Amino acid sequence: MSDRVEVLIAALDCNPESLIDKMNIQTDAIVANQCDENRIYDFNANEHCIKVLNFNERGVGLNRNNALMRATAEYCLIADDDMVYLDGYEEIVLRAFKENPNADVIIFNLEEPIPHRFINKKKFTVGFFNFMRYGAARMAIRLDSIRTNGVFFNLCFGGGTDHSHGEDTLFLADCLKKKLRIIAVPDYIACLTEERESTWEQGKNEKYLRDQSLLFSLIDSRKWKLLCLQDVIRHGNEFTVSRLKALKIMLNNGRSM
Repeated sequence: MSDRVEVLIAALDCNPESLIDKMNIQTDAIVANQCDENRIYDFNANEHCIKVLNFNERGVGLNRNNALMRATAEYCLIADDDMVYLDGYEEIVLRAFKENPNADVIIFNLEEPIPHRFINKKKFTVGFFNFMRYGAARMAIRLDSIRTNGVFFNLCFGGGTDHSHGEDTLFLADCLKKKLRIIAVPDYIACLTEERESTWEQGKNEKYLRDQSLLFSLIDSRKWKLLCLQDVIRHGNEFTVSRLKALKIMLNNGRSM
């Protein structure tokens, strides 16, 4: 693997050529495009190789894994199709890994029209106490570390699956369980267009609570009830039901393992 950056894009029913232009891709990339055909092909965009994986299947974890399995660069950015990368993002990523040679995953900031994600204001180590604040689209990974430790995205969580969120949380949890080092840095690499509805915008309803409970039980089978409790305390005002009902739903749905 060469000392370069490759963008791994999870997309749905896209035009890959238009998407690469819209996202301001300035490196090699893989477009994992879930659509109604099965076809793999390459094309050139500004002297960069773009591999397209058109597969007739659904599930964001499966989509990301398809790209991960075929990546060839030393460092990879995990991307969604509603992002626009900033000019010079490859240099930003390479510099971050050079300055943090022991990092296996680096988490960057994203610009938003209306900021609602956590903003890294300084560099710090990410651990079990703060990893759940981050999504996949902020991650850059050292590909060899991820592959050697067998870290992939869960196929049962995220868009297009029965459990509509949490695949990125489980990915980071698996990284931490495998003793990989995760660093957060204050650099920005892309902006979000927010042109498509996210799971979070559909409301934290009873379905969300049941999915969240199962997610917590997979993260930590011993402390999942405490995770449910802290979630209700911290975010109860965002739920479509009362805090008490929310806690009952979550505790009745989690899985002890």
